[in-house]
Amino acid sequence: MDFNVKKLASGAGVFFTRAVQFTEEKFGQAEKTELDAHFENLLSRADCTKLWTEKIYRQTEALLQPNPIDHTGARIEEFLYEKLDRKVPSRITNGELLGQYMQDAAKEFGPGTPYGSTLIEVGECERRLGAAEREFLQTSAISFLTPLRNFLEGDWRTISKERRLLENLRLDLDACKTRLKKAKVAEAKAGCDGEMAPDFQETRPRNYVLSASASALWSEEVDKAEHELRVAQTEFDRQAEVTRLLLEGISSTHVNHLRCLHEFVEAQAAYHKQCHFHMQELQKELGRLPNAFALNATHTIATTGSATEGLSSPVETDTLKIEEVQAPATGTRKAKVLYDYDAADSSELSLLADEDTNPSLLSESPACTLLLFLTPGRLITVYTVPGMDSDWLIGERGNQKGKVPVTYLELLS
Repeated sequence: MDFNVKKLASGAGVFFTRAVQFTEEKFGQAEKTELDAHFENLLSRADCTKLWTEKIYRQTEALLQPNPIDHTGARIEEFLYEKLDRKVPSRITNGELLGQYMQDAAKEFGPGTPYGSTLIEVGECERRLGAAEREFLQTSAISFLTPLRNFLEGDWRTISKERRLLENLRLDLDACKTRLKKAKVAEAKAGCDGEMAPDFQETRPRNYVLSASASALWSEEVDKAEHELRVAQTEFDRQAEVTRLLLEGISSTHVNHLRCLHEFVEAQAAYHKQCHFHMQELQKELGRLPNAFALNATHTIATTGSATEGLSSPVETDTLKIEEVQAPATGTRKAKVLYDYDAADSSELSLLADEDTNPSLLSESPACTLLLFLTPGRLITVYTVPGMDSDWLIGERGNQKGKVPVTYLELLS
């Protein structure tokens, strides 16, 4: 073991000198070299960038992985793979797992039953949503999280290291200034004592010789302090320039993070677009499946007997009597048709996108007299009546009116 006592003592002396200088500055007993305003602005901007980059990074991690300490130990596993410099294996998402459970349940309940067939369709949609989520997480981690983490763990550590070195050199510079100031004061005092004429009748004439010797020693100390000050000033200026260049590079960091932010927004928009498309397809598929609710409602109405005939309103029966529904004086709103919808029975209304709205088609088939064909984007008047299901509204356009599902409309006023 190579143990250098001189080097250890020198390092301890430098540390002690810096500690004394720092303490005296805090108590206002020593002068402090101030940086120029531009340099201070660069430091403030760098600190602000580090603070908010760290907050955005942590919150984005929480957004993409809300529960890191779950039963899968996802975040811990990623940390271990990162430390081992190995690729993190692809992991099934919660949506994909839910879809798998739904499809397994459908096999147990029977895929031919209404519940089983619906579970199959919804499970497949959930698996697609989970796959889209996994792709979004991977894209976001590469295009957004990784650049932010590289800045915090790479560039910012370098900046912090150079800033600490600059602060140490500043303390050394100010300590040299203090040492030179004290040496000059002592030299001046020794010079004043040496200018006095010696008293040769004095029993100790050596005081004059000692004063002259002290003045020479302090002159030598001043020269040494001035040399150390010049060296400290040169090292401080060099380090200040290095630190300044690194701090000015924060502007390039902002540009890079801006590009990454655009990529993150594009990935997020693509993800939500895929989710919206899958949900639209799911709604279409569910509209084509047998509707067990209508069968249950018919059976319930048939078993109630005549006791409920007088209490049932036109809105509460299985078949809506459109001709008995009147628009209220107030409370009507405009709505725009958003999606297609296939009616499950004659009591529901179909919303079609690709077929032309021709009133003559409605009169050709009695089964279609209660169907209202609407084109997405067209405005209709909607309102509700007492006792009506909150998921439905009464829609009117011209002389036509009928039940309209709320989820397929955009209420405008």
